[in-house]
Amino acid sequence: MTNLEELVQEINRFEAIISEWDESQRCVAVGLKRAIEALHKAALTSLIKSLKQESMSALRHAVTDEVVYAVLLYHELVKPPKPSLSQRVETALEEVRPGLKSHNGDVELVAIKPPDTVEIRLIGTCSSCPASTLTLSQGVEQAIKNHCPEITKVVAVNNNPTVNNANSGLISPFSSKITSTWIKVATIDQVPEFSVLAVQLAGNSLILHRQGVTLTCYRNACTHLGSPLEEGKVENGIITCPSHGFQYKLETGECLTAPDISLQSYPVKIKDDKVFVKLQK
Repeated sequence: MTNLEELVQEINRFEAIISEWDESQRCVAVGLKRAIEALHKAALTSLIKSLKQESMSALRHAVTDEVVYAVLLYHELVKPPKPSLSQRVETALEEVRPGLKSHNGDVELVAIKPPDTVEIRLIGTCSSCPASTLTLSQGVEQAIKNHCPEITKVVAVNNNPTVNNANSGLISPFSSKITSTWIKVATIDQVPEFSVLAVQLAGNSLILHRQGVTLTCYRNACTHLGSPLEEGKVENGIITCPSHGFQYKLETGECLTAPDISLQSYPVKIKDDKVFVKLQK
């Protein structure tokens, strides 16, 4: 029996049997397994050292055998296979997609241009958002470079410059089916002065803040990568995004880190100690 799959199946069969033993029996079996593995690893380490000194070509040839490679990999004597560049780029994009999708945006790989350039396209609202430059440089670009050190240039391309005005700019978090209306979200006493109150409305998250008798309401999403702000530190009327440190004035929604962008705000009114927020179509 030399087929790797059959060998692994045989090992799995015995492990399944041992898993049904009582704890003391399993401890003995596991101890024996570890002792044998330690012996094999020591022997393989010595063998590799000898082959390196005498014939690197023989060692490289031996590692091409799938069974030999699997055993060496199990004992951490060879490095695991490195994913292809395209796979690593896609992994990086998957990392940042949740934040982009929270803004009804996304990103896609356009092309990889060896040796050091990747072209991507910001799509949806991210393509026209005022924060798109920050999204590229501090979000997408950094993620790609973390996974692909050989990439030094990440370029955003736009093959479709036509922007859907209905979705341009900082997006509304509400469905287009919702018409403008005032909805009760809290009472005045529930809205803190030294932090924020997160509320769910029409399936979206908002934050409320109170300064004296003045209330403000914003979308609960940092304009950088859409991270929630509700756990952010509030000091002197300024909230700091807990994920990447972007700061915003809660009185106006102005971003102090990148002045060209602001939090999306919603009209607020108070009636009989009740706080209402206006949803806009």
